[in-house]
Amino acid sequence: MDQVAVKSHERNSPDDRIDWRKAAYFLHLSRALDEMEEKRLVPEKKVLYQFSARGHDMAQILLGMQLTGLHDATCGYYRSRPLLLSLGVDPADALGSAMGRAGGYSDGRDIGVVFNYPNLSGASALPMCGGVGAQYTPTAGWAQAMKYYSTTLGRKEYDRDIGVALGGDGSVASNGFWAAITAATTQFLPMLFYVEDNGFGISVPSTMQTPGGNIAANLASWKDLKIFDGDGCDPAEAARLSQEAVTYVRDKRKPALLRLTVPRLQGHSFQDTQTYKSEDIVRQEWERDPLPRLKEYLVPTVMTADEWEATQGKAREAAETAREAAEGRPVADPATVTNHVFFNGEMQVMGGQYRAGYVPPAGSEIPETSGPRINMVTAIRKTLDLEMSINDRVVIFGEDIGPKGGVHAVTLGLQEKFGSERVFDTSLSEEGIIGRAVGMALAGLVPVPEIQFRKYAEPATEQINDCGTIRWRTNNRFAAPIVVRMPGGFFKCGDPWHSQTNEVAFVHQPGWKVAVPSNAEDAVGLLRTSLRGNDPVIFFEHRAMLDHAWARRPYPGDNFTLPFGKAKFTRTGSDITIVTWGAMVQRCEDAAEGISADVIDLRTLMPWDQDAVLSSVRKTRRCLIVHEDLGSAGFGAEISAVVADKAFMDLDAPISRLTMPDIPSPHNPVLLDWAVPSVERIAKRIAELLEF
Repeated sequence: MDQVAVKSHERNSPDDRIDWRKAAYFLHLSRALDEMEEKRLVPEKKVLYQFSARGHDMAQILLGMQLTGLHDATCGYYRSRPLLLSLGVDPADALGSAMGRAGGYSDGRDIGVVFNYPNLSGASALPMCGGVGAQYTPTAGWAQAMKYYSTTLGRKEYDRDIGVALGGDGSVASNGFWAAITAATTQFLPMLFYVEDNGFGISVPSTMQTPGGNIAANLASWKDLKIFDGDGCDPAEAARLSQEAVTYVRDKRKPALLRLTVPRLQGHSFQDTQTYKSEDIVRQEWERDPLPRLKEYLVPTVMTADEWEATQGKAREAAETAREAAEGRPVADPATVTNHVFFNGEMQVMGGQYRAGYVPPAGSEIPETSGPRINMVTAIRKTLDLEMSINDRVVIFGEDIGPKGGVHAVTLGLQEKFGSERVFDTSLSEEGIIGRAVGMALAGLVPVPEIQFRKYAEPATEQINDCGTIRWRTNNRFAAPIVVRMPGGFFKCGDPWHSQTNEVAFVHQPGWKVAVPSNAEDAVGLLRTSLRGNDPVIFFEHRAMLDHAWARRPYPGDNFTLPFGKAKFTRTGSDITIVTWGAMVQRCEDAAEGISADVIDLRTLMPWDQDAVLSSVRKTRRCLIVHEDLGSAGFGAEISAVVADKAFMDLDAPISRLTMPDIPSPHNPVLLDWAVPSVERIAKRIAELLEF
């Protein structure tokens, strides 16, 4: 019998669980917006960055229409606008953001294709990042938060909510992808990885990203990861696979990967001429255009040809209306561009415990000391213990912090008391640790990730930077307050890998508060403030002070809190101002013995107490800054610049800095003692300034 070719709509009746009319409308709308940008707004220089979604659009829309959970969230990338349209994003916001106008995703602060969509009545789009692959680990964190609310806190309304990360085939080579795959499969997270494979990462074929060019095939044997793989241009197949993948993750509470092949019908961006593609490849891609395939699938089974044309006309009209509205929006007032680096009382739309209704208990800067002196390790552990006891949103995680209790024993016993859902070990991936923390914070938890040593933060640099800028770059739509505990500095000996300080790197990352306590009492106050706050914090724990006799203090009480940006005068005098922090406070105190000196422990570097330093310098007329970090571009240079700018006429001697030389921390104790400012060298520098 001769086989008779049949059209797809005759072969497969459209699934009546899909609102195909809505899907058609969103596809036409996406195409109209792309065309409008490419033919009008980019040539008119009203849009500066443009990434067409043509070819990717239908499959994204069909996936987005499956995200019906109140707490579903997705995190995409620069080609994800069709998905956002299907979630309910206003086209005027989409175009206005592309034009950099006021309102929209960022108030003109970020590229218009870097999306976010806080939605309190349905699925949200988490604030995406500009870096390829950076969307995966925050989505894993969101999925872990869904699991935590459901299973640990017994919140049934989270039982079926999921996280969905979108990425192209190029993103599967990134650290973030593999960190998230590992976390999702080892922790059984309700997360869907959606890979839209167009065969190219800008100009590089997908075979250079993963062997054979098919990440689904390569992950087929990955344990506890369900694989779905198919054609994103076939309406029936794309709809079926999207439904099956989302349903699997909802029902099984396990991760899945959905790979759909799609054509990229335009260049990587508007400027990309695609000269790296042959004419045959371009022709073959256009032959796979999902728009005519959808029309063939729906007409006449679901809608008439006239209805199809009317839908297209309606979408074009909506796009034109959106353009007029977007062009009518002003550019944001430049004077507002410094707003929302930190929480200033105006609540973000999503993210953090404050947005979820948390009200911090009353605190006091006056310590209520009791009991014996305790070391900093005990003080930090006691503070974590109390805050976990009174706030079930606090979760602690990192490498070796569970049964081992951390390499410095700070979390010893906490997993036994609070359980492995609240205190848990992670894989060896700092990208995964910080990225997951970001997603948890966006979902309203209080993540306290530990980076085992300061130097180990380097693989997480992208996530740290992205976390700090979330509030600013979304214009206060989102915030991700996390508290990163980070031991560092020398201890008995040094080395380039475990003994780095370099706190200034975090000061230079907008949006981060930075605490550097020198003793147990201050550690309690600053950590408690961090855990009860609404901004991301780097909490630096100096290894040499964790069990140092000088750093021991009586426990200051369960209500003791310290504000950021308020220094402490550990000694007062009239002849010289010594500014320091961390492990150098004790050395400066010893060096100033018998001298009339103000010794100022900054306690926090972002913000730092300029008023205290300047008032002291105007009194003593001399200033010495001592820190363990390198001299060049160390934080002492910032202090020096401020003092020179605002108190130069009050000085009787040059501002002086005593720091490590510009070398990594040496290992041998003799070499280390030479490199780190010693009591003797500090005392010598004090004498030189007093004699000037």
